Amino acid sequence: ATLADSFLADLDELSDNEADVLEEENNDVANMEEDIDGDLADIETLNYDDLDSVSKLQKSQRYIDIMQKVEDALEKGSDISNQGLVLEDDPEYQLIVDCNGLSVDIENEIVIIHNFIRDKYRLKFPELESLVHHPIDYARVVKKIGNEMDLTLVDLEGLLPSAIIMVVSVTASTTSGKPLPEDVLQKTIDACDRALALDTAKKKVLDFVESRMGYIAPNLSTIVGSAVAAKLMGTAGGLSALAKMPACNVQLLGAKKKTLAGFSTATSQFRVGYIEQTEIFQTTPPALRSRACRLLASKATLAARIDSTRGDPLGNAGKTLKEEIHKKIEKWQEPPPAKQPKPLPVPDSEPKKKRGGRRLRKMKERYAITDMRKLANRMQFGVPEESSLGELRFF
Repeated sequence: ATLADSFLADLDELSDNEADVLEEENNDVANMEEDIDGDLADIETLNYDDLDSVSKLQKSQRYIDIMQKVEDALEKGSDISNQGLVLEDDPEYQLIVDCNGLSVDIENEIVIIHNFIRDKYRLKFPELESLVHHPIDYARVVKKIGNEMDLTLVDLEGLLPSAIIMVVSVTASTTSGKPLPEDVLQKTIDACDRALALDTAKKKVLDFVESRMGYIAPNLSTIVGSAVAAKLMGTAGGLSALAKMPACNVQLLGAKKKTLAGFSTATSQFRVGYIEQTEIFQTTPPALRSRACRLLASKATLAARIDSTRGDPLGNAGKTLKEEIHKKIEKWQEPPPAKQPKPLPVPDSEPKKKRGGRRLRKMKERYAITDMRKLANRMQFGVPEESSLGELRFF
């Protein structure tokens, strides 16, 4: 076969492969179109104008069962008879794990409802969502304001800080929003009620977990307290999830985006979550709080890892870690040692450090005065020397 025949054979093979590739691509495109049509059909079934179609947690059987068990457990109190069991076999621990998962679902559900409220109330007060970031605070403020256009008639005291209230009032006087229709306003108020009910349920769950912290996580509770330990576990998704988390992420659990409304950032604590609610953090001087927060997060992570393996059920390791934290913070606050007067050294008490060696000897030899130079212009004792005046002088 000639070279031209081999080229033609290769071209035929390439054309056959291209035809197969085109057929596969057409099949993939057809499958993708079917998937897209199915997804669009699912999306179209959701009615974003109806809150029940986007928020379904409160009507789920899992939510109802767990909340019923939590309420029963809060009324009954802690069951001491089960405290000898293995942690995974304890029914209360299983309920705590379910509560941690439910608290995460409640947080996600509150975010969904918050988006629903924002979309509806944006027509009335579009600037409010940039002034109030927290979903529960936003729901409370929306429920309080309603359709009122004059915010001087609405008392927001206790819902927001005074500086934010002033900014909200000034912004509301220049807003471009219009009053909402009655049906839209009613849906918005119902969504606010649902968000507040979910927040109340979350507090019940955290209260239950907090009441069992002394048994579930004794070392972590010793360092940060039962309330903060329950919040850290609830946000992380359980004790094992908290134990696997690095300390830098534990420090950020529960951190909120703070609205300063144009005020100075000098006194605001950034990148600090639930750890700022601990007693150790509050009693630390403000200049050392950032260091104390990092120290607390690292020791709390170690305590959570001990608790997750049931390494010390009595909490002695947590007491030791807490003492280390107190000692370090006290050490930071100690004044620096007084500067002692330095005495002057004794003059010529030690020989001066001069360079020696072969290189220095060679250099001295190179620049030394030669014998001829030494004898030049040298006057000898007792030898007459001629002067420019022609007379002889003796020395």
